[in-house]
Amino acid sequence: MPAVSEARAHLPQARFAWLVEEAYAPLVALHPAVGEIIPVAWRRWRHALTAPATWREIAARRKALRAGRYDAVVDTQGLIRSAVMANSAHGVRHGYDRDSIREPLAALFYDVRHAVSRDLHAIERNRILTGLALGYQPQGAPHYGLDHARLRQGNERYAVLLHATARAEKEWPVANWIALGNSLARRGVALVLPWGNDAERGRALQIAEGIDGARVADRLPLDGMARLIAGAEFVIGVDTGLLHVAAALGVPLVAIFSGSEPRLTRPVGPGAIEVVGAKGVTPAVDEVRGALSEILR
Repeated sequence: MPAVSEARAHLPQARFAWLVEEAYAPLVALHPAVGEIIPVAWRRWRHALTAPATWREIAARRKALRAGRYDAVVDTQGLIRSAVMANSAHGVRHGYDRDSIREPLAALFYDVRHAVSRDLHAIERNRILTGLALGYQPQGAPHYGLDHARLRQGNERYAVLLHATARAEKEWPVANWIALGNSLARRGVALVLPWGNDAERGRALQIAEGIDGARVADRLPLDGMARLIAGAEFVIGVDTGLLHVAAALGVPLVAIFSGSEPRLTRPVGPGAIEVVGAKGVTPAVDEVRGALSEILR
């Protein structure tokens, strides 16, 4: 999102299309610079690659992608699957060079390859690559293009606990969530636990059962999740995509890291942010509670 915001500022007459996993399309639609959304369903397709219907859908999506004509195609993800998708589009294809990405074979699919340090934060890598591809140099703080005031709804006082993540090593123990939640409940702020699949719903119910007044949210699409987060007094969460939505919206935020490197993927945004833990180091409840006191000070 910061890369698109910056590209729009430098190229105000350009039209931007965003190829995105279908579940994330509602979130992308919130960005005012995106004129076209091209959804793909890799997460769904990969579980049914032997089904003829899957391949018919893939062929139809590829045909639709090839129907467009673009001045530039920029793959900011740098994976083989994203590079293959980019290769289906007509236009000069830009991506990272083989020394700049986790899957070096992806570089074979680009017409122009750019060197961008792997030691930089993911947001900066996206901004730099997009700037190199489109002819400008990124400057200033990242801007996500999201309107917090427009997304915020109602006057209810609540906080959001982002407990769910796709990788087990990023999770924070259920007992820790319960201990933290019970101490937060005394602040008079309701606690809301969102979820995205059945396993996450079960975990949310387990945590909520141990905290007075906590509730499990209804299942929401990502634009609905953005609205839920926009209305929160604060967010506490593990390293997951929704954590970055909170940062983008400027909601006061405590980020819990245990299975990933904060230096490369920590949340960045205009609001108060505290990061606790590190890769291989699970923070204690008191650390999280102290970090919350800092952001609310």
